[in-house]
Amino acid sequence: MLLFTEEPIAMSRSIRPLLHFLHIIGALLLAGLLSGCSALQIGYNNAPSLTYWWLDSYVDFNEAQSPQVRADLAALHAWHRKTELPAYAATLRKLQQLAPANVRPEQVCDLSAEVRGHLQRLSDRAEPAITALAPALGKEQLDHLARQFEKRNRKWREEWLEGTPAQRQARRIDKTVERAEMFYGRLDEAQLAVIRNRVASSSFDAQLSYREALRRQQDMLQTLKEHAGGAAHATHVKAEILALLERSLNSPDATYRRHLETMVMEGCQTIAALHNSTTPAQRLRAIEVLQGYETDARTLAAEK
Repeated sequence: MLLFTEEPIAMSRSIRPLLHFLHIIGALLLAGLLSGCSALQIGYNNAPSLTYWWLDSYVDFNEAQSPQVRADLAALHAWHRKTELPAYAATLRKLQQLAPANVRPEQVCDLSAEVRGHLQRLSDRAEPAITALAPALGKEQLDHLARQFEKRNRKWREEWLEGTPAQRQARRIDKTVERAEMFYGRLDEAQLAVIRNRVASSSFDAQLSYREALRRQQDMLQTLKEHAGGAAHATHVKAEILALLERSLNSPDATYRRHLETMVMEGCQTIAALHNSTTPAQRLRAIEVLQGYETDARTLAAEK
């Protein structure tokens, strides 16, 4: 049994660049983005550099900012290796223990909550670095960030808002199948039907999700603009960044929060329904994949 869903909003694929480096380290393990164990280890060990270049593409750090950002990412990575990787390994072990039998949606949601807990701890740990960076950002950098947001928004709209309803639904089905087959191997027709039926009955609202993405982006830009130049007292900046992170992880939009709660529950139901349709051989394959990730997590945690 694994953590995946057909919707682009779920799990740890954030569109918020200053929060991205809170996720990227854990995403390598929790989202199963890499197919080979050695590749995963290489990706994790290079996470600070990969994250720096990803963030730099959004913010365009100057010579004065770059060394501190790199140092902060290295410190966050060291903390994550020591503190969070053992917790990830424990979550992966729980997944393996559940995999041989049928599962209930509530069990899936419990594990999903564990993943969100990992992200919250990363957010808390990264806050001081974000607080220190925010006043150092200039107008040109914030303008660059806004342009990068729009580039990403165009790509998101193409994938999730454009085309006919049938085309959009087909894309969601394809992504869900791709993620599931990374763990279970090829799905049979009955299992594909489970996914098609779940996607067809999904409450996912792409327009609402897009509206929330725009809210987060504008919230971030406005907060950073207010503190650009370092005029505000450090205590005030810290409070504002903490509030921004909280709004990014927990939307103030009640309509969106209700939608997200529905999507999480539907995602748990989809995962349970698909897992319960799998064969003993498919479950064994999922266990082996999860064992590989757990081994990686423990090996990486032991490295200096």
